[in-house]
Amino acid sequence: MALDQRIIDLYDEYTHKPLARRTFLERLSVLAGSPVAVAAALAALEPNYARAALVPENDPRIVTERVQKAVDSVEIAGYLAYPKDGGRWPAVIVFHENRGLNPHIEDVARRLAASGFLALAGDFLLPLGGTPRDSDAARELVAKLPGETVVRQASAMLTFLQGNEHSNGKVGAVGFCWGGGMVNIFAVREPRLGTGVAFYGVAPPVDAVPRIKAPMLLHYAGLDTRVNAGISAYDAALRAAGTPHEIYVYEGVNHAFHNDTSAERYDKAAAALAYDRTVAFLNRYLGG
Repeated sequence: MALDQRIIDLYDEYTHKPLARRTFLERLSVLAGSPVAVAAALAALEPNYARAALVPENDPRIVTERVQKAVDSVEIAGYLAYPKDGGRWPAVIVFHENRGLNPHIEDVARRLAASGFLALAGDFLLPLGGTPRDSDAARELVAKLPGETVVRQASAMLTFLQGNEHSNGKVGAVGFCWGGGMVNIFAVREPRLGTGVAFYGVAPPVDAVPRIKAPMLLHYAGLDTRVNAGISAYDAALRAAGTPHEIYVYEGVNHAFHNDTSAERYDKAAAALAYDRTVAFLNRYLGG
C-alpha cells in the first residue's frame, strides 16, 4: 500500500529544512497512527544502500578508484569510474544529495561509466572531514557547507577531469537534490562547464541566470511543490538569455524519484526515462 502523501511530504521537510529527528518522529507518529505503521513508513522512506548497486564495483566493463589530491591548491576527494576499454571519454562531475558521497552516489558514477563516461562523484564534505556514515550527520554538515567552498572544489574537479588521461577534455555536471541546486549555481559560476544536468534542484537567482552559458537539462518531480516553485522563472530567464535548455516534469512522482534506495519515493519508469535523457544530453554536448 502506498504511503499517505502527507507522510512523504513530512519526510521531505525532515530531510531539507531539516527538522530534528525527534520532531519528525513525533509528527510521523500522529500521521501514521501506530508504531507498526511508523516502522513501515521509515522502512519505505529511509535509504537502504543494499539496493544501490545496479552496477557492481566488479563490473567487468568499468574501472573504479578513490581519488584525493590537491588541484590548484584546492583539496578534492571522490570516487572515479570510467570504461575499462581504452579511449578518451566525456567527463562528468557527480554532485551528491545532502547525504554526501554514499553508496548510491558511487553507483550513479558506475552507471555513468558503464554508459561511456569518465565520472567523478565528489565528496564535497571533505573540508568538514568527509562524508560520515550517518545520513543525519551528513545532512547537518551539508547545511554548514559554504556554497563558495563547493564551487571551488567543483572547479578543481573540472580541472582534474580536463587533464585526466581518460578524458576527452569536455566536462559536464550532474547533480541530485542539494547537488542539483549546486549544479545550477556551478553553471552560473564556471564558464568552462560543458553542460549541466540538475535533478530536482533549486533554481539559481534569476538575475544570475544570464551568466549560464552551458546547455542545461532540468528534471523535476511533479509532486515536488517546494522545488517546482522556481521552474517558471528559471525557464523564462534561460529563454531570455538564449541558453539552450530542456525541462522535464515527471508527473505523479516525488522528489528524489531517481534514488532507488528509497522505496517509496523511487519511481522506476521516471528514473529510467530521466537517466536515458541525461545520457543523450551529455553525449550531445560533450561527445566527440
